[in-house]
Amino acid sequence: MLAHDILRTLSCPSGRKLLLPMSTNTETARAQMVSQQVRAWEVLDARVLNVMRAVPRERYVPEAYRDVAFADAETPIGHGECMMRPQIEGRLLQSLQIESIDEVLEIGTGTGFLTACLAALGARVHSIDIHEDFIAAARDRLDAERVVNVTVAMQDATALTPEAQYDVVAVTASVPTLPKRLTDLLRPGGRMFVVVGHSPLMEAQLVSRQLDGGLTTDVLFETVLAPMRNWQDTEVFEL
Repeated sequence: MLAHDILRTLSCPSGRKLLLPMSTNTETARAQMVSQQVRAWEVLDARVLNVMRAVPRERYVPEAYRDVAFADAETPIGHGECMMRPQIEGRLLQSLQIESIDEVLEIGTGTGFLTACLAALGARVHSIDIHEDFIAAARDRLDAERVVNVTVAMQDATALTPEAQYDVVAVTASVPTLPKRLTDLLRPGGRMFVVVGHSPLMEAQLVSRQLDGGLTTDVLFETVLAPMRNWQDTEVFEL
């Protein structure tokens, strides 16, 4: 750790607490985040690594936490919610194998950082969040960074209907079970990243819709994410 670094404590609803170094060199810190955290978690896709190096994560973190934007921890963002750890974001992006022609739905805009990464990889991103202030702040950040292939809207995910389908769906909160209402959002050939289960036993899953309409599920790793708001009411739709 550099001589001018100091330490602070960061915590989030998952219960994970860390003492974190705060560095003033953002370029070095961002490069170290990718090399020491993201790559170390088996994220080897060059496109994903390049995007995570290029998108300025520190500009999407709440100002109070900007000095720990690259830390190996969840970052509080308000409403009891957090940004995912960088390595989880990296695994999410890698697992979805986003192509430049893909239309992407992000459920849970948060600060807009992952939105910007998805937009750098895909053709178009539609991002929704239940919190109006998250949407307003994310829109401002994305506009400031000239991310133009994104729309953001305040919407409850439980109100989504399959009339609009996507090549890629990224779910940034957990659900207790995987409901048909979510998988119906996938086009044939589409992929979804979602964390399923109850704390402390949750699985990050990649759900793929085959060309014949069937679904396959691959378990990627274990993790814990805060539950999606209001989702308990939709468990009747589970597969």
